[in-house]
Amino acid sequence: NFGKKIMLKYAKDGVSVVLTLDTRREKKDGLFPVKIQVVQNGKQKYYSTGKSLSEDEWELLPESKSRKLSEIRKDLENSFSMIKVNVEALVNEHEFTFDVLNLRLGKGLTSHTLNAAFQAKIETLLEENRIGSYNYYKDTLKTIEEFAGKQIIFDYVTVDWLKKFEKYLLKKGRNYTTIGMRCRAIRAIMNDALSLGIIKEKQYPFGQGKYEIPTGQGRKLALSLQQIKSLVTYTDGSEATEHYRDLWFFSYLCNGINFADLITLKYSNIHNGEIYFIRTKTIRTSKVKKEICAIVTPEMQAIIDKWGNPDKQPDSYIFGFLKGDETAMQISMRIRDVISCCNRHLRKIGKAIGIEGLSTYTARHSYATVLKRSGANIAYISESLGHNDLKTTENYLASFEKEERIKNARLLTDFGE
Repeated sequence: NFGKKIMLKYAKDGVSVVLTLDTRREKKDGLFPVKIQVVQNGKQKYYSTGKSLSEDEWELLPESKSRKLSEIRKDLENSFSMIKVNVEALVNEHEFTFDVLNLRLGKGLTSHTLNAAFQAKIETLLEENRIGSYNYYKDTLKTIEEFAGKQIIFDYVTVDWLKKFEKYLLKKGRNYTTIGMRCRAIRAIMNDALSLGIIKEKQYPFGQGKYEIPTGQGRKLALSLQQIKSLVTYTDGSEATEHYRDLWFFSYLCNGINFADLITLKYSNIHNGEIYFIRTKTIRTSKVKKEICAIVTPEMQAIIDKWGNPDKQPDSYIFGFLKGDETAMQISMRIRDVISCCNRHLRKIGKAIGIEGLSTYTARHSYATVLKRSGANIAYISESLGHNDLKTTENYLASFEKEERIKNARLLTDFGE
């Protein structure tokens, strides 16, 4: 709680609105900004009132008869009321989210533009430290503005507009996977606009018989055991190559762990010879937080001993890419840098051993397919990957099985000529 008194407060169904003096940052004139704090399920967002007070003035504010403080109090009551009314309406409609509140308050609606709505979403994601999603929406907005400018009113976003956007991206050399990602971000913003009545149902451009978002069939490379052996035994005398090669091998052995999760593993994740972790990708999107468990094999322990952080305190990161005092943005940037560097070395290794398309993702794909081809139960594979249902795992493995069928079909006419 910032400030010593709460002058105005509202709470309903787990959402609260509080007028507060933000004493975290003192301004140059010695005053502190008065803000309206909205909290839902432990997540909070602050809205500026444009007013600043000293701590003494804040104490006097509720009952002061001075002209200055009386006028400020009236303005603050109006600002609080505006936010409270909108929060209350959304709570009553069971539609409260910070994104929708921002739109409703006008942060994304003042010009009824797609751009402003995207910007409101981006600000919310940054404040919530959801850096992956922040970058995703920020990149999408940049692409949209390159295509159609900085004042795209919602009325412009039609089926025809989306088809032209798709063609534009194809001409730019983007694949359907990327196009699908960009269009899903636009759809999320349009869904908010629809729920708020900014656009009508007949204006909504997505869905069957309208614009259907393309799904890319990205080539998922899965290695055979022999190829994996070639990769993990490759050496060119470079310590960096050896380091990133070993990290790839660790990812493969650790249930195909995503590199973002690998980099953030701590020694506290290890218990009785096993590593326990929850996939970052699913923490927000899944109701059930599935803990993944991987045996620490002798090969994994050797990699930890060789490249691991010598400070083995429970709160220390195993691989030392992070120190522990980074912001969410700095962590995200560090992860991207490590993945980029690793992929660069993997391409170099791949060229030397004759395997195209090697990347950090290949470890996860290879883990799943090696188990499948070795006869492992699909339920075990599903659990190991952290999937919430078998259907997800079956779909995940389907593309690899097709590759295997194509390869086997070629064997039928391999006459050795």
